[in-house]
Amino acid sequence: MSSAPSPAPSPGLPLTGRTVVVTGVSRRAGIGHAVACRAADLGASLLCHHFSPHDAEQPWGADSVGATLDSVRGHLVAGARLIDIEADVRDPEAPQAVIEYAVRSFGTVDALVCNQASSGRDGALERITAADLDHHWAVDARASLLLVQAYAEHAAGRYEAEPGGGSGESRESGEDAVLPGSVVLMTSGQGLGPMPEEIAYCTAKAALAGITPSLAAGLAERGIRLNSVNPGPVDTGYMDAATLRAVDAIFPSGRTARPQDPARLICWLLTDDASWVTGQVISAEGGFRR
Repeated sequence: MSSAPSPAPSPGLPLTGRTVVVTGVSRRAGIGHAVACRAADLGASLLCHHFSPHDAEQPWGADSVGATLDSVRGHLVAGARLIDIEADVRDPEAPQAVIEYAVRSFGTVDALVCNQASSGRDGALERITAADLDHHWAVDARASLLLVQAYAEHAAGRYEAEPGGGSGESRESGEDAVLPGSVVLMTSGQGLGPMPEEIAYCTAKAALAGITPSLAAGLAERGIRLNSVNPGPVDTGYMDAATLRAVDAIFPSGRTARPQDPARLICWLLTDDASWVTGQVISAEGGFRR
């Protein structure tokens, strides 16, 4: 298959003709599912990564992967496709395998959303172990960096960005220069307020937020934008009724974020409308009061 740049999308479907890889799409209540559905609504073809054994270990349990993918499939526009892959990203070879599978299947990858994350195996400083720290680093941070690395290697030579941004073709045609590739990492609110019971998780997420400007600077030369999104507390089914009521009250709107709330921002960052946004850590917390 050809790896030529994807055709310009229509204004109403800004991801038409583009392929997006979204990791962590295993539960219909999750952010990954909402991102995949939104990207499909905007015209994208998708590779959805999932690893349901992680969810099966959690108090809320695993969802049906088949039903989750069918839900996403229902959002595809004409001509778009969906494929999926199960992979345990604790395996350092898994991120490369995910990107390679997408490239083999679609011929190219235009955008990447690193949504995978681990729950559990965490706690306050006095309770965490070296194994807890290694686990969260492997899933939340290392896997994201390796996914970006694999994507960037695929994109090398495909997006020939000139110094100052934009491709030579764009400059010669007089069109606005854009960085056509896009990556979104997921961080948390650890930089905005304390999360003392999630030390291992916060450490890994803080690493992603901290490295965002440096990653973006290097990727811009390859025609790729990279940003990180902090969605704040999101109702993904992990809170019991009492906790959810308490968190609802902390938002000025009176409700906790739904997965669709950060999904709109994340998918906007994948479009050419966000072509001037890179190296940013963006919080979309709906006025969450700490």
